[in-house]
Amino acid sequence: MVGRIPVLDVTPQIEGGTYPAKAAVGEPFEVTALVLREGHDAHSAEVVLVDPTGTRRPPQRMTKVPAEADRWRATVVADTEGAWGFEIHGWSDPYGTWVHDSEIKVPAGIDTELMFTEGALLLERAAEQPGLDAEAGATLSAAARALREQSTPDVVRLSAGISAAVRAVMAAHPVRELVTVAGPFPFFADRTRALYGSWYEFFPRSEGAYVDADGTTVSGTFRTAAKRLAAVAEMGFDVVYLPPVHPIGRINRKGKNNTLDAGPDDVGSPWAMGSTEGGHDAIHPDLGTFEDFDAFVAEARRLGMEIALDLAFSAAPDHPWVTEHPEFFTTRADGSIAYAENPPKKYQDIYPINYDNAPDVIYPEMLRVTRVWMDHGVRIFRVDNPHTKPVNFWEWLLGEIRKTDPDVLFLSEAFTRPSMLQALAKIGFHQSYTYFTWRNTRHEIESYFQEVSHETAHQMRPNFFVNTPDILPEYLQYGGPPAFKIRAALAALGSPSWGVYAGFELYEHVAIRPGAEEYLDSEKFQIRIRDWEGAEASGRTLSPYLRMLNHVRREHPALQELRNLTVHNPEDDSIVCFSKTTELPDGSRDTVIAVVNVDPHSTRETTVHLDMAALGLDWADRFLVHDEVTGADWTWGEHNYVRLDPFDEPAHILTVRSPTA
Repeated sequence: MVGRIPVLDVTPQIEGGTYPAKAAVGEPFEVTALVLREGHDAHSAEVVLVDPTGTRRPPQRMTKVPAEADRWRATVVADTEGAWGFEIHGWSDPYGTWVHDSEIKVPAGIDTELMFTEGALLLERAAEQPGLDAEAGATLSAAARALREQSTPDVVRLSAGISAAVRAVMAAHPVRELVTVAGPFPFFADRTRALYGSWYEFFPRSEGAYVDADGTTVSGTFRTAAKRLAAVAEMGFDVVYLPPVHPIGRINRKGKNNTLDAGPDDVGSPWAMGSTEGGHDAIHPDLGTFEDFDAFVAEARRLGMEIALDLAFSAAPDHPWVTEHPEFFTTRADGSIAYAENPPKKYQDIYPINYDNAPDVIYPEMLRVTRVWMDHGVRIFRVDNPHTKPVNFWEWLLGEIRKTDPDVLFLSEAFTRPSMLQALAKIGFHQSYTYFTWRNTRHEIESYFQEVSHETAHQMRPNFFVNTPDILPEYLQYGGPPAFKIRAALAALGSPSWGVYAGFELYEHVAIRPGAEEYLDSEKFQIRIRDWEGAEASGRTLSPYLRMLNHVRREHPALQELRNLTVHNPEDDSIVCFSKTTELPDGSRDTVIAVVNVDPHSTRETTVHLDMAALGLDWADRFLVHDEVTGADWTWGEHNYVRLDPFDEPAHILTVRSPTA
């Protein structure tokens, strides 16, 4: 039912408040509502946060959105983790009404004494409000006396009632009438890593692997892979993501390049989980033991990184579940168990789980498996193909984890239709892979950045991976080294969370065949030994560029936020320009401007036109920018010439230093 002061169309809310909107501790986000009333009397609106203890925080005044009648907004920040809510309070503003009317009537000599009397009564009433300090009360009382002083000229009396001092007190302690409360509307403030982080994916079995004297490839282990962690940390990454580390099935094992004729030395896909050596709660014996895994997690933590583990709920044909829980799977008419398919792709080495067969057994088992790894220090999970499992299963599982361990985060690998991707985000996934990989032109990039940073940010947090073991985009296959820089810059600056899969820094770009997005000699099916030291020594590596990007991200809070991106207007269709800006605790602003040539083959030069208001600047302002890529300094304004040679540097990453004269 509509209240006395209608409060309508409140944002953000998901499915009418069924699910909490997303926030992170310290992340500013905007709350809006339509707040209106009949006639011409003034009204106002406030937002009140309700913290996880149920305590209502002090009201925060909302302001009108200039371009939209009756739309009010405020920026709020949660300061602790947990389940929050916000209320919108709409109310009649008698002081605002009196100011409006008196400024018209008194100069015109209409109802002059009546206006002064009404103003004095209102200020006297305001001075008696609880919580008003003595100084503020005295200010209002003095103004009320001045309004009643008939020997004083009318202009002086009016000035006393509408002075800056009185307005300030009334703004801080308004007289509220006909108060209407809408809400609370739920949102959840996650820990910061849910919003911001740089991810690096590698296969432990490849790190420290070697070929022995008889030509056999010997797998790396958690102990050898731990030696790679220092280099990953030195590049500035926060999260090390591991594919599944469980025993790999032998039945229908895939060979190199996804062939069906695996040889005795083929190691198989880590996503074909389970064998006689154990299932999802076991470690592949080639990698080591749980003690080795714990040491790996501890080393990552020592270096300031977290471990994210792949959570893939499917099974190889020789997984223990197949014999112990045949009800987990779909049995076909011929008595065989159905393997996984994504036509035209077939996964003969994987049996999908049928969650409808025995949910009372399957659900608790999946929860148990998740908690096994949580008990070994894993607080982030990358979930494989969640869109192939029931959405209500994920709602249940993530809900159960959040009850006891709200710091545990889940990244959805939902490369699927938008409705399913968004549904998974709504019901609790903290982050999602996105369609960024396939957005390459200026128009595609600008529209997608706008979508994820503004249109869907209340329900989905993006993680911009530039490549994955499954996805080698055509842009990287044919764009040469400039393409790798371009995609890294766009991902690292466009989203607070981004990621790379190992080999990206070595410019690995050869596909299995023309037109395919799969790597030749994919690490999914074989151990891949890389010469990291040789690449560093020869300079054939992008690691310094990745280090620079992650350094800039850590140094600039603006890049750690999602909803603050603004697209600007270059004249060239191959130049993308966007900025991120945020207000710092001391009242200053942190601003980063990215200008990127998305044509990896050609030099582009153009004029970039900036939206100065979005940068917190006046249109005529000049300001100093520092290019984090080259170290150059320039003075910029609304209109700026740029020239970007992709074979030199395809991007300017400009941090705003200070205004200039």
